Amino acid sequence: MSIEDVRFPGAAGRQVAGRWYLPDAPAPVGVVAVAPAMAMPMRFYRHLAAWLAERGFAVLTFSYHGSEPELYGPLRESTATALDWYHDAEAAAGHARARADAAGVPLTWVGHSFGGQSLGFLADVAVEQCVMVTSGTGWRGLAAPRIRTWSPLLWRVVAPVATAAAGYYPGRRLHVLDDLPAGVMRQWGRWCLHRDYLFSEHPELRERFAKVATPVTALWTADDELISPESIRSWSREFPGTEIELVEMRAAEHGLTRVGHSGFFRPKRAVLWAELLLPRLARA
Repeated sequence: MSIEDVRFPGAAGRQVAGRWYLPDAPAPVGVVAVAPAMAMPMRFYRHLAAWLAERGFAVLTFSYHGSEPELYGPLRESTATALDWYHDAEAAAGHARARADAAGVPLTWVGHSFGGQSLGFLADVAVEQCVMVTSGTGWRGLAAPRIRTWSPLLWRVVAPVATAAAGYYPGRRLHVLDDLPAGVMRQWGRWCLHRDYLFSEHPELRERFAKVATPVTALWTADDELISPESIRSWSREFPGTEIELVEMRAAEHGLTRVGHSGFFRPKRAVLWAELLLPRLARA
């Protein structure tokens, strides 16, 4: 396996940082792009990417512009919004599509949470398969019970005050999410407080989402600490133009104690990669 660091144009012409994990074989059996969750660094997905590269796939991980200071500079200088990050994902899909076309192999989009939501922006990118992992609507009304209870305090009081004071959202200091650009946190917060989520500000996007024809598998788990099973089902209905396979990840069936919102991507749960993900990746 080899690693290749890249930059490609994203939203508003800003450069997006990415990293390819490439197999040793002369040509990959398929290309996989891994779209990160909100406030999740690119490096979080390195174990899965390396595992897939060892099995013949060329895998792209990437970082939304402004999300990681070591890649883009101080967060307080970022002007990115949550909508921009969806367009960064669209650019990443186009970048991955170019490699897939050059190799003559199909492309699979693996989206974690927010990254899975970005499928709605890929209607114009030929993606052969999509796997959403714990990807539901961000509306707080369908969050897990504990999140549903305290999220209004976060979105209406804590986040606005902390963001105004720091110039960015200091999630690490607050121990709630990670550090995020101010524009991203403010827009995402408005969406999460509305039943229609991102469509509350951009109703025109429903037409674009309806054009998505990529077959989708939505992996979810009942022990998700952030979103509910109904959140998964609700988000799946935003893609009326395609078939969606809903697959519950039951920890005990795979010899695990729990999965959670992000546990799927941790190497200790690699059994899920072999049993649930690998058979659903598009390959030549």
